[in-house]
Amino acid sequence: MIKINQIKLPVTHSDEALKKKIIKILKLNAKTGFTYRILKKSLDARKKPELFYTYSVAVELEDAKNSEAAIVKRAASSSVLIYKEKEYRIPACGHIPLDRRPVIAGAGPAGLFCAYILAEAGFRPIVIERGSRVEKRTCDVQKFWESGILNPKSNVQFGEGGAGTFSDGKLNTSVKDPSGRNRLVLETFVRFGADPSILYDNKPHIGTDVLSEVIVNMREFLVDKGTTFIFDTCVSNLDIVSNKLLSVYMDSDSNSEIKTDVCVLALGHSARDTFDMLYNKGFDMECKSFAVGFRVEHPQRMIDESQYGIQKKIILPPSPYKVTSNFPNGRGVYSFCMCPGGYVVNSSSTENHTVVNGMSYHDRNSKNANSAIIVSVSTKDFGADDALAGVRYQEKLETENYKRGNGLIPQQLFGDFCDNKLTTAYGDFGSCTKGSTVFAKLNGLMNADMEQSFKLGMEHFGHLIHGFDRKDAILSGMETRTSSPLRIKRDESFESNISGVYPCGEGAGYAGGITSAAIDGIKVAEAIIKKYKPDFK
Repeated sequence: MIKINQIKLPVTHSDEALKKKIIKILKLNAKTGFTYRILKKSLDARKKPELFYTYSVAVELEDAKNSEAAIVKRAASSSVLIYKEKEYRIPACGHIPLDRRPVIAGAGPAGLFCAYILAEAGFRPIVIERGSRVEKRTCDVQKFWESGILNPKSNVQFGEGGAGTFSDGKLNTSVKDPSGRNRLVLETFVRFGADPSILYDNKPHIGTDVLSEVIVNMREFLVDKGTTFIFDTCVSNLDIVSNKLLSVYMDSDSNSEIKTDVCVLALGHSARDTFDMLYNKGFDMECKSFAVGFRVEHPQRMIDESQYGIQKKIILPPSPYKVTSNFPNGRGVYSFCMCPGGYVVNSSSTENHTVVNGMSYHDRNSKNANSAIIVSVSTKDFGADDALAGVRYQEKLETENYKRGNGLIPQQLFGDFCDNKLTTAYGDFGSCTKGSTVFAKLNGLMNADMEQSFKLGMEHFGHLIHGFDRKDAILSGMETRTSSPLRIKRDESFESNISGVYPCGEGAGYAGGITSAAIDGIKVAEAIIKKYKPDFK
């Protein structure tokens, strides 16, 4: 195949225009037969309001007599090259017989993709998920948003699919993976029902509504492959002798023990009781830096006009943005989990704690854009440096946040936040939320240094996106679970200091988002496959 990079066309172009551009670049005869596939598509708004799509495509000639090398040479362009796609392959099994099925704790992206690879290799994993299957979980979450009645085991944080199930469903990642794992993740999502456009969109997005359907299809496939799912059940203890795993215990009345030599800890970043159990069991863990802040809403139209320019005739998808700033005090302030056309959601998972996140449906059809604007925190803010110090810091913020809103999402306009006064009414636009809200003062939730950094960050972002620091921008408190507050250490073989236990994914401190967590799950599965061969009775 031949790859062409940097094909630029107006956003209103036709499919025929792209085909003609390929013919022109490759200097093909009009009668030369070929097919093409889009590898990457991105929107170029640098010359707004003139907008362009930029493509990378893979071209396959229908007549084998045509020399690809000769065509590439004739094109005489650094943007044209021979292309061979990397195909992912599951590694060969190792030599150590594994006569007890591996256990995976957690059915988020890391756990599901770890199970997917293990199942394909014949390992028939057992997946234990503290929350409910996604069909019931969706009902539990909706009930919480409507009534405020929280199910501590089945909510935005806990349940099949992980916390990302109720998010924007972004699938882009900064992980550079030449082995093809990234592509495998996207292809797997498409295989189970996602829109094929995620395979080439520069900023792929699946949406919470579509992701829920994909997860059901993936689970059904895994069950057919011999995977066992145990929902509404938490891993409560591990039997460890001489630093070696012997069995896993669950918080259920019957069949509470599973004897196993392999357990993958594909935990979410909110599995605080499990973190505590592992710490007391002697797992090598460390606290790590993360970031906290507020979810900030703006009119989506304002963001679109800033990013695209004023467009009167062209219909474009709601625009995302990414902003970041660093200050002399060492604080970083940046946007996180930006949701175009999204909702601010109450994502609490613990009684008497309030935490928010952002979520979008596939169509991104809300009138508001929202993003967490967060400030970096470290052990200096935690007041301690033991492995669970960050967890305690999160809990402190969330309980105080709960008090501010009396269990509802506390909100304050940015102008009132700067003036340290209570908001009494929205400005020129209202809030788009899932879960009830109340006006409350958010001042003092962060310390003075962090609060000043947040204000300076908002001001700086106002120079990048006109109106970002407008006085009626809506702040919702607080966003505390941006990433895991700790890391469960592992060696080069992905094992912890306890033989047979494999920390994995976001909760263990090795990922940040759906795709990177899924990739880490694949890596851990590969490590298990390379070491063992299934030998189940």
